[in-house]
Amino acid sequence: MPLKLEDLRPTDGSKKKRVRVGRGPGSGKGKTAGKGHKGQKSRSGAKSKPGFEGGQTPLYVRIPKKGFKNINKKVYTVLNLDVLEERFNNEDEVTVSGLLERGIIKKTLDGVKILGEGTISKKLTVKVNAFSKSAKEKIEAAGGQIEVI
Repeated sequence: MPLKLEDLRPTDGSKKKRVRVGRGPGSGKGKTAGKGHKGQKSRSGAKSKPGFEGGQTPLYVRIPKKGFKNINKKVYTVLNLDVLEERFNNEDEVTVSGLLERGIIKKTLDGVKILGEGTISKKLTVKVNAFSKSAKEKIEAAGGQIEVI
């Protein structure tokens, strides 16, 4: 049997008829239109703010404030010296873009910081955003150079 355009219709039960409120007592939703009697929620445009508790001081105001968020804080991607030791050769230049390309770090955040965990024996030129004091000393002791970008 071929499908005809004039025979198409929605599946039974898929279309619901809209309830028309406030259309007389015979409809079952007349007079107060399902909103009950009086009060804030029965009025037109009735909607209270989120967190409104009927005039009582809301919970988010009653609970004490705690803590502090420093908006100027720098969050570095950290990297230890032992990673540089195993991933780079002698006389190599270590840069942020080079670290990303090799997959040593996934993202830079506010920059890259080298920490002094482990030892380093290779002479590297390291150009990153920050160094710990011990990392700086160890790189220079191995004959390498550091450069803060």
